[in-house]
Amino acid sequence: MATDTNPIDYVYKAKDKKGTITKGEISALNDVAARKELRSRGVKIITLKKKPKDLLGPRKQAIVTKDICIFARQLATMLEAGVPLVQSFDIIGKGHENASMAELILGIKVDVESGDTLGQALKKRPLYFDDLFCNLVEAGEQAGVLEGLLDKIATYKEKSESMRAKVKKALTYPIAVIVVAFVVTVILLIFVVPVFDDVFQSFGAELPAFTQLVVEMSDWMQVNWWIVVGVLIAFVKTYSFVFKRSEAFRHFVDRTMLKIPIVGVIIEKSAIARFARTLSTMSAAGVPLIEALDSVAGACGNIVFYDGVKSMQDEVSTGQSLQASMLNANIFPHMVIQMVAIGEESGSIDSMLDKVADFFEEEVDNLVDNLSSLMEPMIMVILGTLVGGLVVAMYLPIFQMGAAVG
Repeated sequence: MATDTNPIDYVYKAKDKKGTITKGEISALNDVAARKELRSRGVKIITLKKKPKDLLGPRKQAIVTKDICIFARQLATMLEAGVPLVQSFDIIGKGHENASMAELILGIKVDVESGDTLGQALKKRPLYFDDLFCNLVEAGEQAGVLEGLLDKIATYKEKSESMRAKVKKALTYPIAVIVVAFVVTVILLIFVVPVFDDVFQSFGAELPAFTQLVVEMSDWMQVNWWIVVGVLIAFVKTYSFVFKRSEAFRHFVDRTMLKIPIVGVIIEKSAIARFARTLSTMSAAGVPLIEALDSVAGACGNIVFYDGVKSMQDEVSTGQSLQASMLNANIFPHMVIQMVAIGEESGSIDSMLDKVADFFEEEVDNLVDNLSSLMEPMIMVILGTLVGGLVVAMYLPIFQMGAAVG
């Protein structure tokens, strides 16, 4: 029997005096006390057991970028409302639906209570808070405008996540089309064509060349389908392995992606938008340009732009203007360079970069919508060609026999 003074939550199933089955929850020191309480209510207990742990609170889930975006927005809102920092962590952490995120937030709270600045506490968790996030928080703490900087961080994170989702959509759509077409073709070859092949053999006539080709493909696929699956799995795993470990291969992939029609344009414009949005946010926070460009390079999301921004950083460190370094990098459209030049001359580079980011984000949005509209008829054409081709191949012998009889 439990001697713990903390009540335990139980779930029960019982039958009342009228014979109606009821379910509910009850808290008691132990199961004996719980049963006694239920009997005092005049019900007959059918089942009584402890409430499962996963029902006692939020479940642990992986922490994703969206969680960090929401955290930044909530913290900014709390501070702007005048809620003290430590109390803000307590409110956000205890109210979070994701137990992993709640644990992370309350851990940051403990570090801040122990004397760390918010920036120092965040730097202890690089898996969730990148250099850009930490640098902006530190700049806000030093300048005494933490709530304003957190609002900018939240806006930046939200827009960056939205941009990443749009690019992901643009990349996955064509891949999804190819996968669907491949799966449909394999299903037809393995399950449908053999049925027709049995019928054709009963005819005893010579098959047309196209039909014979499809039948042979079907025969091969039925026997060697595991080779196809194995090759696909090996390709995916090899690609992932090499991409993670080979910088030269990553360079090749990123450069190749920029050359793909439509998709390449989307990737290029999204990289420019991220460049402008990140540099604008850091400039508004008062982060020195050379230091800011280091974070901006990693935020672009493409190795071509990473290398270009790093070369710009080297030139700026030697006294070159941002406009001139962008011109030398040869990766930015003329309009972007001119907007930066105007911003440098007027002292409003952060607002100019904001306008550039807004423009290119809208461009990416339109391109993704256009790609989606374009892919729909392409899906129909590809699937129609594959399925239609196989159908024609299967019915050619029947048509031939009909013509011969006629």
